[in-house]
Amino acid sequence: MPTHSSTPRLVATDLDGTALRADGTVSSRTAAAFSEVERAGSMLVFVTGRPPRWMRVVADAVRHRGLAICANGALLYDLHTERIVESHLIAADVLEEVVAQLRANVPDLTFSVEYEGGFAHESDFGLGGIGSKAVRDLRAGASTLTSRPCAKLLALHPGMDPDSLHEAVHELVGHLVTTTHSSGRALVEMSAQGVTKASALATLSSAHGIRPAEVIAFGDMPNDLPMLAWAGRSYAVANAHPAVLAAVDHVTAANDDDGVARVLEEIYR
Repeated sequence: MPTHSSTPRLVATDLDGTALRADGTVSSRTAAAFSEVERAGSMLVFVTGRPPRWMRVVADAVRHRGLAICANGALLYDLHTERIVESHLIAADVLEEVVAQLRANVPDLTFSVEYEGGFAHESDFGLGGIGSKAVRDLRAGASTLTSRPCAKLLALHPGMDPDSLHEAVHELVGHLVTTTHSSGRALVEMSAQGVTKASALATLSSAHGIRPAEVIAFGDMPNDLPMLAWAGRSYAVANAHPAVLAAVDHVTAANDDDGVARVLEEIYR
């Protein structure tokens, strides 16, 4: 076990664009580094915008150990039991109001929602990446999408700049939900008011008696900014969004060059 005084008690890392390679896989080097963290007695937490249904490849790579904070802080997911153990949802009436406000003020938006146990989208919502593989039959009208509480609301625009869309959405509904974005597409992700990666990580850390100064965090996109600001040590991978690169304490190699693993190897070996 490492004895350096700066050894973190908790390692928090984003997945897509950060710890995962561009093809969505966990490299053998990164998997080995994660094992070193747990072997040393530190807590390893994946803090991701992904829903639980996209966690299988990561769970397999870490032998179904540990916890994941999913949907940008809305869901706490046990990788061992593959069950949601805590949730913070957008209420149905708030969801309905947010969609109505955005529909009235930002033309051409389409919507999808992540529930605790599934996903649904409007028929013209452009699915991308992992989401395009298994949910084409889960189409629904807006009234159906907003009929029950959800973990995350997503709004997609066919042509706007991602940062500009986020700014517009935040101005319109930021008093109702927490807004962020994490992809190269004009896709805004919304959680319940006050729910972020940082809020969920702070709650989890406090339950284990871990202070922010004892946490190291890794990220690459604006949805990681609250977590990176909260953690005692913050790292961006080299391929990160400019706002993230400007906000962190340190920059490591890109995700495809095992940047997270490189830092963890220095700490834990």
